[in-house]
Amino acid sequence: MSEELSDADRFFALVAAARAGDIRLTSIQAGLLVAAELGIARDSRAFARKLGIAHSLVLRELNALAGREGVVEIVKRDPRTMRVHYTLPPPSSP
Repeated sequence: MSEELSDADRFFALVAAARAGDIRLTSIQAGLLVAAELGIARDSRAFARKLGIAHSLVLRELNALAGREGVVEIVKRDPRTMRVHYTLPPPSSP
């Protein structure tokens, strides 16, 4: 039995860790943060496609995250496709 984790297993382990660190995060919100941190997806449509989640659900969760100060920064919104590009804010100085 191999002890190596697949990329998907590592991703979901990081999502679980993010949720454990902040109980207010939903699974999708934690996934959005992990995806941005790892460079997997930096916009709502790409995230939805890669995880097989409805784009409308991703938009709802991303907007909820954007409402929390210092969690994500919305970079650009495309009104035609509803795609939202986001990034993590720079780490705060101690």
